[in-house]
Amino acid sequence: MRAAPGYVGDDGALLDVAEAIAADWAALGVRGSFLARNLDTGGQLGFDVEESLPLASVVKVPLALVVLDRIAAGELDPAHPVTVDPAHSSVGPTGLAAFRHPATVAVGDLLLLMLSVSDNAAADALFGLVPVTEVDERLRAWGCGEIRMRHRMNHMYECAAGAAGNDFSLALELALRDERAGRHTIETLDPAHANAGSAAALVGLLRRVWCEEISTPAATAELRRLMGLQVFTHRLASELRADTLRWSGKTGSFLHLRHEIGVVEAESGDRVAMAALTRADRRAGLAPDVDLAIGVAGRHAFEALRR
Repeated sequence: MRAAPGYVGDDGALLDVAEAIAADWAALGVRGSFLARNLDTGGQLGFDVEESLPLASVVKVPLALVVLDRIAAGELDPAHPVTVDPAHSSVGPTGLAAFRHPATVAVGDLLLLMLSVSDNAAADALFGLVPVTEVDERLRAWGCGEIRMRHRMNHMYECAAGAAGNDFSLALELALRDERAGRHTIETLDPAHANAGSAAALVGLLRRVWCEEISTPAATAELRRLMGLQVFTHRLASELRADTLRWSGKTGSFLHLRHEIGVVEAESGDRVAMAALTRADRRAGLAPDVDLAIGVAGRHAFEALRR
């Protein structure tokens, strides 16, 4: 039997919103954690916010911050050219990962591809310049040690292939079976071995990026700009589309994982950071109802936390 979620809310009304979101997700067969925090008032709501989960492509945000910090310090040139060869690069459906021929791209544009279209090959090319261990060490030095960086992006697919061959449907079935059993045949779905973090840690990172309390202003400003260029709007952003709102986010998807983190900013001055980390209990590569439920959660949380 699943344990009841641990709720977070600064008053009864916010707790009611958190409970409604958790109930909506549970009705769809979705487990996970959610946290939304007003960056100026500190008001927040959510549930299971300290649970550490594999983050999939959400880790591209802390990776980008470390790379941008290196650029701001003059240790890395954003114009430096990097050649990505499909014969040796990471797999994925977007960006350089989908290319069939070698391409040479500047570091600054690798960052753009990584955050705008979640390009795995661009991310792993950046890991070639700033190794996984260095990213993890920098996060700990910044006081963000609850976000762990342990492997390149392609390692997720290598581990899935090791468990299920080239049968992605079998890998998804294994992920669901292991989720119910509390074990991990696919190593990168184990929070103890994966790139992992909690909703609380991720919202804390976003707050520091938006409030200029980490790295340098040049690095954080560029990260905010790049996150604002994400092309995927089917999760948290789906219910936050308006001329008076700006969404800056990053999705993460792998097997049964469907995540997103980001910040919504209103012309009124309200700024709310969010992290939605979910595991769906179904064999489906596409689950628009789950994506919609994440979007509804974002809208309800934003409305509840506006001043």
